[in-house]
Amino acid sequence: MSNIDAVLGFTIPGRNARGRVVRLGPVLESILAAHGYPPAIERLLSDALVLTALLGTTLHEGDGQMTMQAQTKGGAVDLLVCDYRNGELRGYVKHDPAKIPDLPHEPDMQTLFGEGYLAVTFDQAVTGERYQGIVPIEGKSLSDSIETYFAQSEQIPSLVRTALSGEIAGGLIVQHLPEGEVGRERLHVRTDHPEWEHVLALAHTITGEELTDLDLPFEDIVWRLFNEEPEIRILPSTPLTKGCRCDGEHVRSVIMQFPEDQRAEMADAAGLVNVDCAFCSKIFAVSI
Repeated sequence: MSNIDAVLGFTIPGRNARGRVVRLGPVLESILAAHGYPPAIERLLSDALVLTALLGTTLHEGDGQMTMQAQTKGGAVDLLVCDYRNGELRGYVKHDPAKIPDLPHEPDMQTLFGEGYLAVTFDQAVTGERYQGIVPIEGKSLSDSIETYFAQSEQIPSLVRTALSGEIAGGLIVQHLPEGEVGRERLHVRTDHPEWEHVLALAHTITGEELTDLDLPFEDIVWRLFNEEPEIRILPSTPLTKGCRCDGEHVRSVIMQFPEDQRAEMADAAGLVNVDCAFCSKIFAVSI
């Protein structure tokens, strides 16, 4: 079992709880290397990619896609987009370089984003259905907004933690599931739920050092947190890779669908239409 560039899922049947642990290394480094972002933006994107991996791996369909997008105004960041599909992660940040020098070492969400919202979208491949939740960007980190998303859109109480140490990023999500069969009340709408309070207290003890320690296997993290439980089920791990679905032939086919006069307006003096992929920072030159 790999302890890097992978997600491990687990369940605690006796507590109606589930969780996932993720750790990113070479995959994260390769995504960041394509952009050359300043440190504050790199830390933000690292955090967002960890969250995308934690949420995306809840998809049961191989070709489904989960997308997390933050659109804002008034801050240093204008747009953040990350997505997950079939084990592949990608992401990018559009920011204002003029505002970067004034950022503190660890800027809060208000400083980074100003006013904005976070949209989480799940596209189901088999059914074609789309589920989306939108929450304001508030709190100290993106994790706070994700907890709000699950509470409001999914009605699932959740704890989300992320950490970054050097070139290693890690994360944990623990959630309380609906009790009983589909259609019954969600646990959080009840007046008491001691099972979740117990799991929450244990999950709160996780440290950033544990999440980013390459010598600490995922299973050991779960064991440290919940070893007093009579049963913990470990699920198959999901390997993660850097993914970008841009393709030269596809880009050309899209450009050639435009009328000839519009293609001429797009082209430069050499007769090339240059298409930039924001995810991988590649420029595709299409001859018209």
